[in-house]
Amino acid sequence: MRLLDRLQEPKPMLMGILNVTPDSFSDGGRYLDVRAAVAQGLKLAEEGAEIIDVGGESTRPGAEPVAAEEQIRRVLPVIEALSEALPADCSISIDTTIAEVAKAAIQAGAALINDVSAGRADPQMFQLAASHKLPIVLMHMQGTPKTMQDNPVYQDVVAEVLAFLKARALAAQQAGIAREQILIDPGIGFGKRRNDNLQLLAHLDRFVATGFPVLLGTSRKRFMGQILDVGEPTELVAATVATTALGVMAGVKVFRVHDVKANRQALEVAWAIRNA
Repeated sequence: MRLLDRLQEPKPMLMGILNVTPDSFSDGGRYLDVRAAVAQGLKLAEEGAEIIDVGGESTRPGAEPVAAEEQIRRVLPVIEALSEALPADCSISIDTTIAEVAKAAIQAGAALINDVSAGRADPQMFQLAASHKLPIVLMHMQGTPKTMQDNPVYQDVVAEVLAFLKARALAAQQAGIAREQILIDPGIGFGKRRNDNLQLLAHLDRFVATGFPVLLGTSRKRFMGQILDVGEPTELVAATVATTALGVMAGVKVFRVHDVKANRQALEVAWAIRNA
């Protein structure tokens, strides 16, 4: 079954994070070797990920941009190898804001574009998604990864993020992307204060009500560490699965996570409860 068709089905999906970067906030530098990255991708799929999200540029707070050529150098061998080795029911996503990188990834086997700039960083991105008829994730972010946490301010964070995502989804459709190709992501931790993130999580139903599949990315995020007084991201697995269960009950479609096995358990139990 095509990924686009699976995204229209009711049951939520897991997207496993595979950062082939030296500086990502939680797992930077762990999967720079192609063999290590491919092994991790296969492990994520075995643990229950239906999508493997491969990224060659860190989007942690304060991160510097990475040129297209370097991103391609990092991600292409990994995507090529995974496209051959992954089971047929597991798809590959490319995490980039640059159309040139996305195009190379698509040619290598990627079936979804995950653009944290929602098409603002590269005007060619929407044309690329439209021409290939591939799903695209549009995420909200205030500023850029380098500046987003400097001083984010909102009057009504839920209304403002929702309005932004609706506007970007409209722009995507005007560029030729079919409505069913569009996913929206409120961008937890991307230019948000702790309470902003909590407000967004408390009102996920409003994003689901747009009719667009919602992607949620809270995995190991700092705001949960602030609540729990935990500084090590890898110790926030239990906190992450709490948000996954919450998201399932709210109707979220895709969960982008580092720890697939634990989140698969949370997803399955919450889904069973929701359908009891």
